[in-house]
Order: sequence, then structure tokens, then C-alpha cells
Amino acid sequence: MHPESFTGQASLVTPTRKRFFIMVLLFITVVINYLDRSNLSIAAPALTSELGIDPVHVGLIFSAFGWTYAAMQIPGGWLVDRVPPRILYTAALLLWSIATVMLGFAASFIALFVLRMAVGALEAPAYPINSRVVTTWFPERERATAIGVYTSGQFVGLAFLTPVLAWLQHAFGWHMVFVATGGVGILWAIIWYAVYREPKDFHGANAAEIELIRDGGGLVDMQEKAAKAPFSWVDLGIVLSKRKLWGIYLGQFCLNSTLWFFLTWFPTYLVKYRGMDFIKSGLLASLPFLAAFVGVLCSGLFSDWLIRRGASVGFARKLPIIGGLLISTAIIGANYVDSTAWVIAFLAVAFFGNGLASITWSLVSTLAPARLLGLTGGVFNFIGNLSAIATPIVIGFLASGDSFAPAITYIAVLALLGALSYVLLVGKVERIELNE
Repeated sequence: MHPESFTGQASLVTPTRKRFFIMVLLFITVVINYLDRSNLSIAAPALTSELGIDPVHVGLIFSAFGWTYAAMQIPGGWLVDRVPPRILYTAALLLWSIATVMLGFAASFIALFVLRMAVGALEAPAYPINSRVVTTWFPERERATAIGVYTSGQFVGLAFLTPVLAWLQHAFGWHMVFVATGGVGILWAIIWYAVYREPKDFHGANAAEIELIRDGGGLVDMQEKAAKAPFSWVDLGIVLSKRKLWGIYLGQFCLNSTLWFFLTWFPTYLVKYRGMDFIKSGLLASLPFLAAFVGVLCSGLFSDWLIRRGASVGFARKLPIIGGLLISTAIIGANYVDSTAWVIAFLAVAFFGNGLASITWSLVSTLAPARLLGLTGGVFNFIGNLSAIATPIVIGFLASGDSFAPAITYIAVLALLGALSYVLLVGKVERIELNE
């Protein structure tokens, strides 16, 4: 049968929806990914008490993940362009999960520090792989929804499953927090390897679905065209020389700065600077994460709805991102209220905005040169995650008194700068073509 006849027949068949199953796989993977980031914060009080680790060294252990996670983004992105997601994600999941299990048996500061560095390094390819999979499996008009759904997994892990880890520690000790989360990751690595395939090789995905993805801008043939050449400084120079890409790099740093405030200083802000008791602050602390979860889900659905209504890709992607970053500047309102309810309200609105802006990976998928998608994603995530290092340190200096207001102002200003980055630097949203 001629290829033309096959294509014609495929167009008459209802496309299967296996791509949404892939979206669920990514969502579960992100939940596991973020549980393995947050498990240390749950175990830390009991762990440090038992091992006699002072607060200075606890801070170093907390920072260990961020240093290696950022440092390995570019090498990780380079691997994503060369190693199929089925293989690379399986290896990364398996290795970081083994390191997580080993944390449950660590008995010294050095062991904890080294193992957290290992977890950070081994998780580095995760989000570039997510972007690679979505770009392969989803047409442009559905891509933001897919990214929004899997990104919401990070807030599910933080808002909903943290109490489960706390219960595990209370019932079985801090060691079990790491053993359980790492064990789940090992099991999921096996499932991912058994289940994941590229669109053309996925059991049950018919030709009509593959045609729908391809016609909608999905790069279903990406693996066949995967880069085989060794690392090239020229390629790195390309992804560091494009104004459009710098717009999303800087925007991601600003976006992540708000996220890392909530992941690090937020509980301290409520207890030390707002005088809330620990139990009350623990309950209230979940509200902004729930708001962010709602924001993430809204972002993808709203963006793809705009595309289906005829909006350009650029408008549909940039509107929730820029709007979300502007909404995040509402965090500054917390400086001008004393009521607990109003403080939490401003923080929840700000984190909702952060969630709404979180489909930034959709622009990596759309702007990056097709041959350098992984490397672009690696640079994007590297610069974005420098905020994991900078935010806790800068806030520590700004809050080194009785007032946290300068630190809140810093987060608000960065959110505004992030919005301006998308307005002034990104410009027209279209894939960067290389003259090769």
C-alpha cells in the first residue's frame, strides 16, 4: 500500500488518545520527583536531633540539592537530545531513587550532604525529558494543558502528600521517609521502562493519532533525528546567543524565585516574623500551595482554549505567563497588613499567579531549535534554578533584622522583572531555525 493511501485512510479513522495516558505518566513522575525533593524537610527535625547536626550544617544539607541540580542542567539537556526518554528517564529515576533510599541509612553530615548532592545531580534531566516527551507526543494546541497537568504534580506532592510523609515519620521513624519515597521511585522506574514508548512504537496509538500530533506541530519523528554528534560549544553558543531564549531564561529565574521563597523561607516567615504558632502555620501554609495547584491547572487549560479559539501561539502562551507574573507581585501586599487572614490571602494570590505562569516550558517546546531542544531546556532550567541558590541567600540577608518586608519586596520586584522579560525580549513566538 502506498504511503499516500495509508495517510488517507488514517485521516478517516478516529484518533486514539494514548497521548493523555502519557500525560498521566508524566504527572506521576513529577509527583515522585518532588516528594524526593521535599522528604528531607519532613525528616530534618528528627534526623538532626538524632545525629546531633547543628543548624549551620542543616542549611548546607538543604542547599546541596540545588547546587548539583543547577550544575547538571546543561549536561542533562545534552543527554536528552541523544538518549531516548525510555532509557534516560529509567536510569535517572532508578539512580536518584537508590540515592534517596540510602539517605535513610545515612549516619553523618558528610553522608547526608553527598547523597543530597547525588539526588540533585540525578534529577537534573527530569524536566528537560518532560519537555522532550510533551513536544513529541502533543500537538501545539494541547501542549500547554499537558505541561500544566504534569507541572501540577509538584504541588500535589507538596500540598497533599507531605502529611503522608509526616505520618510515616511519626509511625516508623525518619529513616522510613527516605526508604518509602525511594522505594516508590524504584518501582516507578521499572514501570516507566515497561510502558513508555515513542508515538510510532506505542501499542494502541493508531496512525490517525500520530498524524494528528504531527499535523499539529508535534515532533513525532524526533528520536529518529536525535543528535548523534558529541557536545559542541558551538551548539551551546547558539542557545546562549538568541534574544528570544534569554527572554524565557531570565523569566524563569524570576518565576522560580517566588517558588523557592515558598519552598524555603515561607514557614519561617509565618512563625518568626508573623508570630503564628507552628501548628496553625502548618495548616495555613497549605493554602498557597493549593492556590498554586489551581493556578497550574488553569494555565494550561486557558492557554490551549485560547489557541482553539483562534489566538496565536504567542498570545495564548504569553498571556497566562505574563499575567501570572504580574499577579505574583501581589505578594507585596503582605507588607501592609497585620491580619493573619490577609497575609495568607496575599500570599495565596501570589502563589496562584506563580502557578498560572508555570507553563513556561511550553515556550521552550515552541522556540527551541528542533535539534537542540534538550540543550535549550537544560540551559533554561539551569538559569531558572540558579534561583534555588540565590533566593534563600538573598532573603537571608534582606531579612537579617526584625522586618521581612525587604525580602517580600525583592520577590515582588523579581516577578515584575519576569513579566517585562517576556514582554520585551521574547517577541514573536516561533521556532528558531538554524542555518546549517
